[in-house]
Amino acid sequence: MVKEIERTGLPVVHMCTVVPISLTVGANRIVPTVAIPYPLGNPTLGAEEEKKLRERLVRRALNSLTQPVDSQTVFEK
Repeated sequence: MVKEIERTGLPVVHMCTVVPISLTVGANRIVPTVAIPYPLGNPTLGAEEEKKLRERLVRRALNSLTQPVDSQTVFEK
């Protein structure tokens, strides 16, 4: 689905917990997340720390939309 949306001209970020799967399906912009049961969170953190974690991941994804990519790119930081 990611590749099909990008073919229309809309950039897409694939936020995922298993990067090799994203690479296999051909996602161009990949942002690794935390863990399979909690991709955008960590229940062992306090509420404020978890909020910061989520914000950091979403900001990373939004930033990746502004970056030109010619091939598959993993945005880890």
